[in-house]
Order: sequence, then structure tokens, then C-alpha cells
Amino acid sequence: MRYRYTDYAQRIRSFENLGEVAEYGHVIEGGQTYPLFRITVPGERWLVITSGFHGEEPAGPLTLAERLPEVVAYAKERGVGLRVYPCINPSGFEDGTRYNRSGEKPNNDFMRYEVAPGEWRGELNPGQAHLRWALYDGGPKETRAVRADLARWPAPNAALDIHQDNYLGGAATYAYVFGDKAAYLPLVDAASKHATVIRNQKVDENNFTDDAGLIWYHDGSVTDWYMRQGVPYTAALETTTPTSLDACHQVNLAWIRGFIDLAARKER
Repeated sequence: MRYRYTDYAQRIRSFENLGEVAEYGHVIEGGQTYPLFRITVPGERWLVITSGFHGEEPAGPLTLAERLPEVVAYAKERGVGLRVYPCINPSGFEDGTRYNRSGEKPNNDFMRYEVAPGEWRGELNPGQAHLRWALYDGGPKETRAVRADLARWPAPNAALDIHQDNYLGGAATYAYVFGDKAAYLPLVDAASKHATVIRNQKVDENNFTDDAGLIWYHDGSVTDWYMRQGVPYTAALETTTPTSLDACHQVNLAWIRGFIDLAARKER
């Protein structure tokens, strides 16, 4: 199913009663200008939510467009502020394509790792050592735009990036995480009521989930970048694209609520 970004943008703008709806930039694809949105809801502690890096993964942007009022209400009850970037790759979202209309690949290009003198990589193999990491400025315009805006603010108390997996079959979910695994187990349990958790299975050429359906992987993404800044709770949530949209909403909301609760913790 294809979605019109003009309709999506209209929906996002309608949330002005919930918080500040701002355009942090725009991108031009195929002669069309696409505004990039940030929704800010003030609070004592902060959660950053990003979504829509990949255009063929629409569930995250749609969850945020359809269920944001209840997310905001839950966060306000707990004193947690939100900075929400609901659809980072608008031309991909509109076209239903993984990358933007120019063929650039937003996502794993926030940073690079030097694995040997002068040898830089975007991802580390499991257990691979590195000499240092550095910000990467050569990525797609969508990544450059969102990272520039994220960098304006202090590191949050938690950060959640919402994705989908367009390769695995069946209605399922798993997540890439950093931090205390025990903190994520209640979220996995809540999500398991709506989709099968992929446990102890291979999900791509580099990664296997553990017995909780979790993966620890340094991939140069926004999640990895925030982990390197000391954010204690960061995750990239995945639901498979065959999962029904309603089930995706429920899984996404379970993790969003869980991350609001984690951001509310006082140990940081």
C-alpha cells in the first residue's frame, strides 16, 4: 500500500495541540519538496523517538501518526518529554521503497569505526575491536538533517528507533538494543502478546537473536550513536512487514510505553 506524504504531513501538523510541531528541515526529491518534522512535548526527562528511515517500513510512522495522543498522555503522566521524528525518509515512505528517491541509503551512517589505522567501517562484526569512532558527514541528506537537529539537544535519557524487517517471513518481532538486557524483558513480554518473538535465530548475515529476541550490534545507526554518548537505554525495534498493521501498532506502543518508563527512571 502506498501513502501520500502530503496527507501524512497534514496529520502531523494537526498535533499542534499536543506539543510543538516544527520543521527541522526539508529534502527535495524528484522536484518535490518534503518537510521534515519534529514534535516536541516538554518534560523533566527525555525520550527521543525516531522512525521511517526506510520507506518500505511504514508501521512506525503510521503508529506515531495514529496513536500519538495516547503516547503523549502516557509520557506526561510520567514527567517524560518527547522529541519525535515520525518519518525521516519521506520520499521512500511515499514510494514504498527502502531508500530515498535518489537511491541514497539513510540509516547506518551517523558514525564510522576505525578498526585499524586508516581503515574505517560503518559496522563492527560481533566482538570486533576498534581504535576509535567518529561522526560521519558523508551520508544521505535525510541522515545529515536529522543528526544535525538531534545534536542541538543534550543526550536524552532514552532513545527508541522504530523499524520493520522486510526480509523475514511471518508475524514476528525482535530488537537491537544496548544497555541492561533485563530492562527490556518486560517490553519483549508485552510485545509477545501480539507477534512471535524471534528467539535464538539468524536474522541476517551478521546477527542472531538471543533467547529474549535481542541483538547487540554496533552498526553506525542513531541507536549506536546515542549509546556512544552514554544514553543508558537505546533500541531499534523491528516487526516483520507481514505482521498486520494493528499488531505492529500494539508492539510499537508496548515498546514506546516501556521506553517512556525507562526514561522516567532516576538513576541518570
